[in-house]
Amino acid sequence: MPQITFKRPDGTDCSGFSVEPKAGAAAPGLVVIQEWWGLNDQIKGVAQRFADQGYRVLVPDLYRGKLGLDAKEAEHLMTNLNFADAAGQDIRGAVQHLKQTSAQVGITGFCMGGALTLLSAMFVPEADAAAAWYGFPPIEYIDAGKITMPLLGHFATDDQFFPIGNVDELEKKLKAAGARYTFHRYQAQHAFANEENVDKPMPIKYDQTAAETAWKRTFEFFDQHLAGG
Repeated sequence: MPQITFKRPDGTDCSGFSVEPKAGAAAPGLVVIQEWWGLNDQIKGVAQRFADQGYRVLVPDLYRGKLGLDAKEAEHLMTNLNFADAAGQDIRGAVQHLKQTSAQVGITGFCMGGALTLLSAMFVPEADAAAAWYGFPPIEYIDAGKITMPLLGHFATDDQFFPIGNVDELEKKLKAAGARYTFHRYQAQHAFANEENVDKPMPIKYDQTAAETAWKRTFEFFDQHLAGG
């Protein structure tokens, strides 16, 4: 599963992890955005799961090769990430790269990547659909009128990092703007779809039932909006 280099809109290089499906370069594309841990083996497994469903997948390396091996290091890396640059350059460049051969390309991300997915829904006009998993930026950063693509959201009611009350506020903004969105709420903790979150010393926990339901809904969403279903 190769590492590749693609161009950002500003012309500079960005590296990423790429997985191709059996259908090859004409298949619909999907940009997957990492959690705060970085481009680790778990997010590579997520990319493979989407590829197994028939999507060309590209995971931009937002930390430029660095990994957060513990929560303190991951928080440091995330805090030093320029979110506007990541969305408008790295992620948009990844979408543009896939668009060279894929007619339709979506964006999805987890935790920190969920927040970046929502920002990208505003600032990556080339994308065709977006699905955010349990993450969002400060609500005041969301200009709902700029979100014209279909949007899916998965959120946890017991999330101590991204309070569910803020999701309610985000939904109000999207509804007022007439955005096309579907939000699902799960009785679970933060990062409930990460199968490595078992007995972690922080309020994150894998929930198989919630995860499988969210995955099913995500596949159906992208099949509808990216594969002409």
